[in-house]
Amino acid sequence: MTDDLNLHFLKADVPTNVSAALLEDVGDGDITARLIPADESASAAVITREDATICGVDWVNEVAHQVDPTIAVDWMVADGDQAKANQVLFQAHGNARSLLTFERCALNFLQCLSGTASIAHYYASLVADTPVRLLDTRKTIPGLRKAQKYAVACGQCYNHRIGLYDAFLIKENHIAACGGIGPAIATARYQEPTKPVEVEVETMPELQQALDAGADRIMLDNFTLQEMRDAVKLAAGKAELEASGGITEQTLRPIAATGVDYISIGALTKDCRAIDLSMRFV
Repeated sequence: MTDDLNLHFLKADVPTNVSAALLEDVGDGDITARLIPADESASAAVITREDATICGVDWVNEVAHQVDPTIAVDWMVADGDQAKANQVLFQAHGNARSLLTFERCALNFLQCLSGTASIAHYYASLVADTPVRLLDTRKTIPGLRKAQKYAVACGQCYNHRIGLYDAFLIKENHIAACGGIGPAIATARYQEPTKPVEVEVETMPELQQALDAGADRIMLDNFTLQEMRDAVKLAAGKAELEASGGITEQTLRPIAATGVDYISIGALTKDCRAIDLSMRFV
C-alpha cells in the first residue's frame, strides 16, 4: 500500500474536487430542497446495499462542510474498512434542506471511490500470497486522478506514477522519436537525473537494450508467460520488471508466478462500478 506521506498528498485535492462537484450539481440553488420548511432539522443514515471496501470519508465530510458547516457526520466505518451489505456507514444530522442538498454529491464520491477501492481489494486478494505488487495506471476519471489513486491504496494495491511529471515512461513513440531505447534513456537521465526511468519493451532484444542502457524499471508489454519467465532470468535484479497489457483476473496469478515485480492493471480505475448506497431520513 502507498505510504502515509503519499496518502496525504493524494487527498490534497479534496476541497477542489468537492467545490467542482457542488458547482455542477447545485448551481445557483437546490430548488427542490426549498419545499422543506427552512428551519426543519433531520437525521439521515447512509447504508451500503452490497459488500464493499469503503473509501471517501474525507470527500463526504468536505461536502457536508461546504454545503452547511453545521451538518454533523458520524462515521461507523473508516477508509479501507470492509463493509457488509445493509451496514450503516454513517449518520448525518442537521438542517433538512442542507441534508437533501448534501445527499447526492456526497454519495457520488463515496460510491465511486468505494467502487475503485473494492475492485482493487479484490484483485489484491487474488495474489495476496505472492510478493508481486499490483499497480494502477493513468486511466482514471478526469479530475479525480488523485482521488482514485487514493482509493486504489485503500484497496491494498499500489500507485504507479501520478502523472506525466513525476517519472519517465518511455514507450514506442518516444523511442522512435528519440532514435532508440539507449538515446531515450540517456536523454532522460540528462534532463531529469533524479526522476525514475521506466521503458516499455515488446521483445526480448528490446529488453536487453533497456537493461544495457540502465533503465530503473522495464514494462513487459503483452509478453507471454514464458517470455516473462525468460525476462526475469535475463534481468536478474538489474532492473525491476512490470507486466502490463490485457491483465485479467484469470491471468493475474499465472503472471505473478513468473517472478515479475509489478503488474499494472488499468481496470483498477477505468472499470470501477459504483457501490449501491442509499440515504434515508430516520
